[in-house]
Amino acid sequence: MEITRIGEGFGRWDELLALILSSFAYMDDVIDPPSSAHRLTLASLAQKAREEIAFAAIEGGRLIGCIFCKPEQGFLYIGKLAIAPTSQGKGIGRRLLSLAEEIAREKGLPALRLETRIELTGNHATFARWGFAKTAENAHPGFTRTTSIEMQKRLD
Repeated sequence: MEITRIGEGFGRWDELLALILSSFAYMDDVIDPPSSAHRLTLASLAQKAREEIAFAAIEGGRLIGCIFCKPEQGFLYIGKLAIAPTSQGKGIGRRLLSLAEEIAREKGLPALRLETRIELTGNHATFARWGFAKTAENAHPGFTRTTSIEMQKRLD
């Protein structure tokens, strides 16, 4: 498996969008509101990659994972961490997060930050095993109940 930066010459936006949608599909009847992944288009995904730091995991010429990282005040925000359903459980997510940790350190950012939906308790447990701790509960606009949690991982 190789991990490559998603840059100007990437050109595999349709595959990347399909990867994200297939990776997030299990959430469709579980979370409310629906995932923002459903609002992605080829153009908005390309724009997201220009504005953020993105990487793709490729195996046998096939896209099997991705991560988007956005520097913020005091954090590197992790978004759209997606692993192909047939490639989950093989350490790809962990490798992509390790790369995010390297980027955070290079930028002098002391922590990673992510958000995950309140209903996705399996994700909470996985991120906790990877060193993340819950730091906040949030509600999407128009909701009076908690819809997501924030988790952070402090870097040494």
